[in-house]
Parts: sequence; structure tokens; C-alpha cells
Amino acid sequence: MSTRRGVGLSAFQNRSSLTSSYANHGAALRSSHLSSLQTQLSVFQAQLHTFALQHSEDIKQNPTFRAEFARMCNAIGVDPLAGSNIKGKKHGKGSWWAQVLGGDVNDFYFGLAVRVVEVCRRSRDANGGLMSVGECRERVGKGRGIGGGMEVTDDDILRAVKALQPLGSGFSILNVGTKQMIRSVPKELNTDQSTVLEAIQVLGYVTVSMMEDNLGWEYARAETVIEDLLADSLLWVDAKAAEKEYWSPASMHDLDA
Repeated sequence: MSTRRGVGLSAFQNRSSLTSSYANHGAALRSSHLSSLQTQLSVFQAQLHTFALQHSEDIKQNPTFRAEFARMCNAIGVDPLAGSNIKGKKHGKGSWWAQVLGGDVNDFYFGLAVRVVEVCRRSRDANGGLMSVGECRERVGKGRGIGGGMEVTDDDILRAVKALQPLGSGFSILNVGTKQMIRSVPKELNTDQSTVLEAIQVLGYVTVSMMEDNLGWEYARAETVIEDLLADSLLWVDAKAAEKEYWSPASMHDLDA
């Protein structure tokens, strides 16, 4: 007859105690790691603050340097634009970037945003409110309109448009094919419209028969998309060709570049 005893209540209690001990130890490790990461982040932010003070002129005047600095900010969770739109409030201090670099930078992106709005609205009748980021940057650089030219990068233009979004301006960034486009009217492109504009980027222009052959669309579908894009001034038509050719003014700028 076996004298081996079964597992009793004390064994279950020991196992429960051990499990609880592991859980507490794991929680302590997580808390320690979190505290360490927070300390490292604070150190990085302090070093970034010092770097910004030392290189403030380069950040203000050199667009490439400014873009790289902004990427460093984003990498550690600092948004240079955060708080900029509350500058006028009693307790608002402006953006973090403004506090670091001084008041003359406080409205840099909003000043650039004003230029972007001006450029887009001036060309809206020609392009239907759709302009490539690169074309906008070039037009801002030429200095027509408010305040003369500004040397900026595509990154600056994107951030300026981002600064407009909380204002409900209708400005947004769209990805059409391989290009980023500024949409300056509050209307979204549907899938068919985006497909046609992407095809124009590749081919230069489209015709109804090209859409039927390459996209497998019925005539009615192709014609409907074309009519919608024409109505919004997003396409121009060459009626003198053997078959009507449809061109995008935004893509035509890229072909001329």
C-alpha cells in the first residue's frame, strides 16, 4: 500500500503565493523600466532644448536644417506646433518651438500657411483646388503676394497645411499615386477619381478608350468620372485631338519641371 500523500491545500496556497510574487516582481520591473524611459526622455528633451538655443538662427533661416530639427522633435514626442493656436488666449504661451526660439518664430508656420492659402486660392479656378506640394513650395518661393518669397521645403508646406486643419479651413493633404497633393476645397475624391488622376501622373493624359482598355471600365463609368472631374476643374480637355484627351493641371506642372 502506497504511503504517498496527495497534494493538499497548503500546496495550492504556496502556488498561489508564488504566482502573486511573480506578478508583483513583474509589475516592479515594468515600473522601473517606465521610470528609466521617462528619465531618458526628459534628458533628451533637455538636450534638444539646449541644441535649439544654440542653433536657433540655423533653424530659422535654413529650411533643410529646420526640417531635420522638426523630425528630431517628433522622434521624442515634441510637437513644435503644439499650442500655437492658443497664443492669443490669456494663459496661452504659444508653441513649444516659439518658447524656445523666441516670439519671431511663434507664427512661422501660420505665416507660411497664409501664403499657402493665398497660392492655392489664386490657382483654384485653374486646377480645381488640387495642387502638388512641390508646386506650392515653388510658388511660395517665388514670393508673389503677401510678404515676398520664402525659402521652404516640402516638409514646411506639409506642416503649414497641418496647422490649418484645426481651423476647419477645408485644406488637407491627399496621396494621389506617388505624389502628395494639397486639396483646398472641402470635397473628397472618390476611388475612381483618384485612379484617373494617378493614371494621368503615369501617362500624362487619359482618354475614355484608354480607361476602357486599361482599367476595364464600361464607357458610362469612364465618362461619368471624367465629367465629375471636369466639373470640379480638376481636368482640362484637349478637344482637337483625334479622341478627346484629358490632362490634369497639377500633373502638367510636374511635366514642365
